[in-house]
Amino acid sequence: MLDTRRGAAGAALLLLAQGTAQAGGFIEDSQGSLTLRNFYFDRDYKGESNISARREWAQGFILNLKSGFTEGPVGFGLDLQGMLGVQLDSSRDRVGTGLLPVQRGSGEAAQEYSELGITGKVRYSKTELHVGTVMPRLPILISSPARLLWQTFRGGHLRSQDIQGLSLQGGYLNRMNQRDSTDYQKITIAAPNGRFDGTAESDEFIFLGSDYALTKALTLSYYHARLDEIYQQNYLGAIHQFKLGPGEFKTDFRWFLSDEEGDGKAGSVDNQYVGVAFGYKLGGHRLTVGGALSSGDSAMPYIAGSEPHLISEYALSSEFLNADEHYWNVRYDYDFAAVGIPGLTGMLRFMRGTNVELPERLGGSGQSESERDLELSYVVQSGPLKNVALRVRNARYQNSFAANATMRDDNETRVNVDYTWKLW
Repeated sequence: MLDTRRGAAGAALLLLAQGTAQAGGFIEDSQGSLTLRNFYFDRDYKGESNISARREWAQGFILNLKSGFTEGPVGFGLDLQGMLGVQLDSSRDRVGTGLLPVQRGSGEAAQEYSELGITGKVRYSKTELHVGTVMPRLPILISSPARLLWQTFRGGHLRSQDIQGLSLQGGYLNRMNQRDSTDYQKITIAAPNGRFDGTAESDEFIFLGSDYALTKALTLSYYHARLDEIYQQNYLGAIHQFKLGPGEFKTDFRWFLSDEEGDGKAGSVDNQYVGVAFGYKLGGHRLTVGGALSSGDSAMPYIAGSEPHLISEYALSSEFLNADEHYWNVRYDYDFAAVGIPGLTGMLRFMRGTNVELPERLGGSGQSESERDLELSYVVQSGPLKNVALRVRNARYQNSFAANATMRDDNETRVNVDYTWKLW
């Protein structure tokens, strides 16, 4: 079993062993940054519910210190990440937003929480191995950035780009740290709406895959992942972009095949998810339409707290991933730089899922859900506030599920103000 803490410490010792004569790249190519993230989260539930709202406000600080690599054929480096979350507003009847940890016993949100991530890294040619704290962003696992602080994992992540046009990736993870936690725990499966046994744990998540640029316009992807004794998954994707008339057309295809692995400790896993989106960009306008079909005896599995790589990606209230769900969406994006306002962008999206299969206690078969998203973002372009980013999002979500389902009718608003200060 990979001991990530020893791995990171070992990498640090190897760095010291290189000596100052070879440390030029280690220091000269280093970089440091401090990100300030202010996050307001308000989910106002409608209809029958024992919780009227989840509403909190918090301030985050994310310090990233990244070294370069020591000189020589094999280079060594070390990255440090410190994260701090501070409560600005919360109450016991409004906790559970994912911004702040909830204290056992009192049921109140913590006043503050923090964590330190250490990553040792080794580079040979265009191949890098990172060991320690890692945050994968892959089709089979996307470390979630959707709250105050990032979700992180412990393990090893190998990436190689030695072959032109081909990116190879593989890794082993044995612990995860959720966005509102400071404790690393065993890896679990997401289980909203009673899909799986969310208490089932695993010490091993293994992944392997590649992205290949077949042409400048077409990229193909394949990944395999296995959460030991819980599920295994294969992913095939394709992105095709080309000029069409005065604009640009994009096709995004995503296919997942999932089944249980080993003893299947989280319950039966049997799912095939096929999704495709078509988009056309003309000037500042982009219109996207997409759809997906989920089939099999279960919903598609993914790691708890992560972001599933779906056509409905980054929906605010639901992931539209229930068993047998038929999904479609229409999305419109506009970049106001086209009319002389650089830094300002907007988005409007409508999503709907039908034919949802739930346990009888949550509504049974033939259920439906829908969500409307609005987003407006602005990055200050000049002056003393240059690069300050403001993002406002609003969602209205409705479903026909039973009142005790995980997803319930709600109106949701999120406001972010982010600024990254480059230290050097």
